[in-house]
Amino acid sequence: MNSKKTVGLIGFPLSHSFSRKYFTEKFRKEGIKDYEYLNFELEDISEIMKVIKSNPELVGLNVTIPYKESVITYLDGLSAEAEEIGAVNTICIKNKKLSGHNTDHIGFSKTLDLILDENPSGALILGTGGASRAVEFSLIKRGIPFLYISRKPSGNILSYNEIEVDILKRYPLLINTTPLGMYPHINSMPDIPYDLLGRENCMIDLVYNPIKTLFLELGEKSGARIQNGLPMLEYQAEASWELWTK
Repeated sequence: MNSKKTVGLIGFPLSHSFSRKYFTEKFRKEGIKDYEYLNFELEDISEIMKVIKSNPELVGLNVTIPYKESVITYLDGLSAEAEEIGAVNTICIKNKKLSGHNTDHIGFSKTLDLILDENPSGALILGTGGASRAVEFSLIKRGIPFLYISRKPSGNILSYNEIEVDILKRYPLLINTTPLGMYPHINSMPDIPYDLLGRENCMIDLVYNPIKTLFLELGEKSGARIQNGLPMLEYQAEASWELWTK
């Protein structure tokens, strides 16, 4: 019988996931011998219950694309933040009960501190998927106005071709929450007017692989300050660890 407590990751695909490598290295460095971190690649979110039953030593899970929203149906409860955000990236398992949490907003908020000296006049959130929810939550908490940009504009959501000089001046912080540019599709990028960017702009890409996406590379060439998604992942991972072990 496995004497170690297990934490892990669910999502699909997981071949290039950050979490297992991060936690395995953390356990080694910090001499943590009573935990292991495993990947559980699920082709359908309904397989989560099979994973839970087959691994009685499981005490926690991280959740990644594409299940941060659909996993909620299988949980027994949500933290206030996860409920407000509408997405879960951390599950705690205790007494056979599954509680959902969101530590992405913690990771993103701390990432903002790395690149911002003060709150900008506004932000553009590129993409409307699950990752954008935690970004929106953090911006609201900081009192930063924002607009959503999507390939499928509707209502208050603008299209990419509506981004012009005036918009970039009023909303100088750009946040890519889409998977565009992520390995192996490193030549893809959000369709924004990079030539209109300048020193007054800041750009954050939630993608961490590669370290500098084409989105960030082109922004940097135009003079913008840039930040990739690696610190956010590290911050959210540590916040997940605190939830699992408290």
